[in-house]
Formats: sequence, structure tokens, C-alpha cells
Amino acid sequence: MAIETKIQGPAREREFVFTQRDFEAIRQLIYEHAGIALGPAKKDMVYSRIARRLRALGLKTFQDYLDILDSQSDEWTQFINALTTNLTAFFREAHHFPILAEHALELKRRGRQRLRLWSSACSTGEEPYSMAMTLIDAFKTWTPPLEILATDVDTNVLDQAAKGVYPLERLEKLPPEQLKRFFLRGKGAYTGLVRVRPELRALVEFQPLNLLSDSWPMREPFDVIFCRNVMIYFDKPTQARILSRFHTLLRPDGLLFVGHSESLSHVPHLFRLRGKTVYVPVHGA
Repeated sequence: MAIETKIQGPAREREFVFTQRDFEAIRQLIYEHAGIALGPAKKDMVYSRIARRLRALGLKTFQDYLDILDSQSDEWTQFINALTTNLTAFFREAHHFPILAEHALELKRRGRQRLRLWSSACSTGEEPYSMAMTLIDAFKTWTPPLEILATDVDTNVLDQAAKGVYPLERLEKLPPEQLKRFFLRGKGAYTGLVRVRPELRALVEFQPLNLLSDSWPMREPFDVIFCRNVMIYFDKPTQARILSRFHTLLRPDGLLFVGHSESLSHVPHLFRLRGKTVYVPVHGA
């Protein structure tokens, strides 16, 4: 999950009046409900995204929209979806996946019967499917001993991820052999599209989850957690709360993968750097 940074046109071209008070109210709401800290430079982005909701609902002012949020719980999902966008790719930050394969095989050698992995901000599914492809190759079977949970706060992208259908150009960087093995090409009206193979899709369970929720449904520990390019949108106290919960859910010999611009140096009591943006949990002195 990431926040759109494209700057829109000047305020004089706006269709709706958008005051600083409107902006501050929206900033506070998205922080409270999704933990996203929007800086002052995001004002034009917020206007552009929320103005779409005004048009969709036939509203005249941003205050009308804020009133709807106050009275209609079902609009909260649309609100959060509107202010998040999802920048991802297959095998993004490619150095992580050989580490994942090595770790999974090592756990198997130690006697781990089944691995549990979590893609905690899975966007349109490229990350968990990349994890699954990596481990199919590592274990040399279409049915490796693992399960992958993939979650995201944005229900729209989760629907796309669960379908596993992508424009062919989204996979242009994959080797042809890998593309042929793991994807089915569309024909006729579906030319230009590909779908993940059923064996790949079967390894991933998609569920909606807001990382700021008071309770998470997961109870069993994970061997691996991916949370990449998400923490940069939270302030430090919010990061610490989420990382503390990750620490509780990660096995003592588990790994936490984060994004290339993220550091966990502010929580040394929770995680220690193992390698490039890969962390291990700290337990005891």
C-alpha cells in the first residue's frame, strides 16, 4: 500500500470549494482510521481523490461528505480506498526472494512441517503470488508445505488480487519460462490478459485487514511476514504499535521483510537487522 503523490491542478480550477478546515478534518480521519499521516503537501491529492466520491454520491460540498462519514459506516471503506493507491510489481525488491527461499528450506531441514507466511499489505496480489512462485521453485512442487495469508485495507485491490488476472505488460519483466509456467494467457476477448494458474492461486488466502484494527484475527504464529513500503506512511508511534504486534505473531526464528526505504532502528528491542531490509525478532537479553 502506498499513498498517491501526483499533484493536481491549481485550486482555482476546482469544481468544489475545499477549505483548509476540510483538509485538516480529512487528514485527522484517515490518520485515526488507517494510521496514514498525510503531510500538508498532500492537499491537492486529497481534493482529487475525495472529489470523486462527492461526484459519485451527488454531493455539493466536502462538509456534506464529512457528514455522510459521520452517519454511514459503509462509506468508510470507500473513504479509505479513495486515499490509498497500490504501487507494486511481481518480484519487486528482488533480493528478498532468494532469502525467502533459503529461509524456507532451512526451516524444513529443521523439521518445520508447514510454513505460514503473511503478506500484510498485498495490494493487487503481486507480492503474495511472487512469494508462492518462489517457494514452488524452492520446494520443487506445485504443492509446497505452506500457506500464505494476504491482507490489505483496500477492498478494491483485494478483489483484483483474488481474481489473479493481470494485463500482460505487468509481467513483461518476468523471464518467458516463468511466465509460461505460472500464468495462463487469455484468448479472444481476453487477449492481452493473463491469469495465475489455479495451483498458484490455491496457495494464497486473501482477507481484508486494517493494520490499525483493535484486534487481528490471526492467532497462530508466522514464519515470515512481508510488510514492505507501508511503514513510511505511518508516524513513529503507529509504526511501533504495529511492529509490536508483528513481533508477537512472528516465530522466534522468523523473518520480517520491509521496504528499501524503511528502517526499524527505532525499535531495537523488537527487531534486529539481519541483512538488507530483512529483520529478525529480538527475544530476551
